[in-house]
Amino acid sequence: MSDTLTTERTELTDPRAMYCDLLKQALTRYVFQESWMPYHPRERSLHGRIYRRYKHLLQRRGLELVLRFPFDADARANGRDWPPEADTMIGLRRLDNLERCIADVLADDVPGDLIETGVWRGGAVIFMRGMLRAYGDRDRSVWVADSFRGLPKAEPGRIEDMEDALWTKSILAVPQEQVKANFRRYGLLDDRVRFLPGWFQDTLPTAPVQRLSVIRLDGDMYDSTMVALRSLYPKLSVGGYVIADDYHAVRGCKQAVDDFRAEHGITDELHQVDWTCRYWRRSR
Repeated sequence: MSDTLTTERTELTDPRAMYCDLLKQALTRYVFQESWMPYHPRERSLHGRIYRRYKHLLQRRGLELVLRFPFDADARANGRDWPPEADTMIGLRRLDNLERCIADVLADDVPGDLIETGVWRGGAVIFMRGMLRAYGDRDRSVWVADSFRGLPKAEPGRIEDMEDALWTKSILAVPQEQVKANFRRYGLLDDRVRFLPGWFQDTLPTAPVQRLSVIRLDGDMYDSTMVALRSLYPKLSVGGYVIADDYHAVRGCKQAVDDFRAEHGITDELHQVDWTCRYWRRSR
């Protein structure tokens, strides 16, 4: 399977599929193609010190410094950039995979809710809710699990996670209210969107989730991924899906998935989505 996605989209005739396709392109801003990004100089640099000193003068006048953003359609389709405005960074290809997984559990009547652990700005869970509504599902909830404060500091001994130092990336900290506002923008915030705010180790083991049909893992780090699998996989219905977003992008994620599958004797094939994402369907 190729690791790139062509920019040509298949012609659709089913209104539900057309809605989902448009939603994916809106969530990724693929259809809008962002042109600008906020100016954030390094804090300790000379530019950063000058910017912090005079930023209030710009704010008084309702101004903001921006840089031209070189939109790359291929990078956005394949989730290889960090968008300045889009609601997701996973790209069209991984959203296509999510759509196919949801379509399968709906068609096969696999029982259970949908969850993403690590939602950033909420794009994937917004898509989950939008697709359920488009296909007339009246029973399933979408669970939104995130600290809404970024990533936790790596545990001692997790060398790969310590080296990646993802907890230092402020762009990954998106407040819960912003995620809710993003749901509202698409008209998709309702009582079937359930939030689980907090560190995974504190929320997932006791989360009031009864049964799941789709688990989407995007917690990046080893312990975040492992606690999600240990807490949620026992609730996954046979025929349901596990999607590991960062399997080949973050070493800790891959190790956690491999360790969990080995510990539990899971031999279901790991299928390739793109350059990083892998998924499997539970067979027993």
